[in-house]
Amino acid sequence: MGTQAGQKRKPGRRVVRLGWIAGIIAVLVVAPAAAYGSGAFITHGAKTANAPQHVAKVSVGEKFTLKRESGLKAADAGTSYTAYVAAAGAGEVVGINVATDTILSPILSADTTEGVAVTPDDSQVFIAETGQYSVIAANPTTGAETPIYVGPYPQDVAVSPDGSQVYATVTGGNTGPGGSDIVAVISTATDKVTGDIRVGTAPRQVVFSPDGSRAYVTTESGVTVIDTASGTVVGRVPVPAGAQGIAISPDGTTLYVTSPATNQVLVVDTATDHVTHQFAAGQEPYAVAVTPDGSTLYVADVNADVVSVINAASGAQVTTVPTGRQPASVAITPDGSQVWVGNIFDGYVTVIDPATNTVIGTVLQGTGTANYQDQPLGIAFVQS
Repeated sequence: MGTQAGQKRKPGRRVVRLGWIAGIIAVLVVAPAAAYGSGAFITHGAKTANAPQHVAKVSVGEKFTLKRESGLKAADAGTSYTAYVAAAGAGEVVGINVATDTILSPILSADTTEGVAVTPDDSQVFIAETGQYSVIAANPTTGAETPIYVGPYPQDVAVSPDGSQVYATVTGGNTGPGGSDIVAVISTATDKVTGDIRVGTAPRQVVFSPDGSRAYVTTESGVTVIDTASGTVVGRVPVPAGAQGIAISPDGTTLYVTSPATNQVLVVDTATDHVTHQFAAGQEPYAVAVTPDGSTLYVADVNADVVSVINAASGAQVTTVPTGRQPASVAITPDGSQVWVGNIFDGYVTVIDPATNTVIGTVLQGTGTANYQDQPLGIAFVQS
């Protein structure tokens, strides 16, 4: 259930474990005094920060080491998009001009950044500061940053289609097996938390429906359906083995949900909130994206070092595309011309041409042996 704006969360003490990517990476930290009461707000105020985890850095104006085949040039032609890449190991969110393959100024800072989202007008970037307790609201032009306290270790953020709200999944805590059960709701007009919603243990990824009337959150036990007008839970989709990545079809009728433990992508009818199909994927499918025409899924198989390309209608595997090691994020440009895949072990983004399903470029984060520390775990595109 959603809480009323202004209601306080009850303070307390606990030890928090942040787990990312099952069986691959675990970061152990001790949280300061803060805890969730039953359906109430976290107490806002000054908190003792954790020691930053980031090491690697990139430079404004840096040009990427790209494989400049003709395919990449063709895909770049007329592509007026900015990409924001959350480099968890670097403690940065890097803006990238997709057409010129250049790092933009300013580079935004946040600790262990796993999630990033941007308003439709590119006026605000919201960053899940997973190593701390805040979502950062950043001005991509000036670099000004406003921390918004949401609770321990927010993992993902999503901006509503109208740009008015941000939903942030809060992962940390010993409120039950696997962590907390809160999604924090943020107003983009005030950069303040206006409410929270209890969605089930260990909220992970979140996506809005195209019309903004619903939000869908993956959790330890399935997918939680939220009515955004009332801020209340209106449905649940059981996934006993746990749900991780999520994408929604352009017409809003279908959800695609990864289940890493079963090596499947589950297909959910949003009219009934029921699973209608189970598509076979690769080893530990972690993230999923759907093309703008709704025809094709790109699934990051984190333990296979490939992206599975799947026909969204039939579930047939079209092909697999080799990536870097441990691909864990995937995003598609709004015009469908490029697929970007973040590889957390190698620390770079693989660029795929969906017309040929071949690798046409590599976006490096950092230089030399520091690449693996960057861990690009979130990617968001916006029209420039």
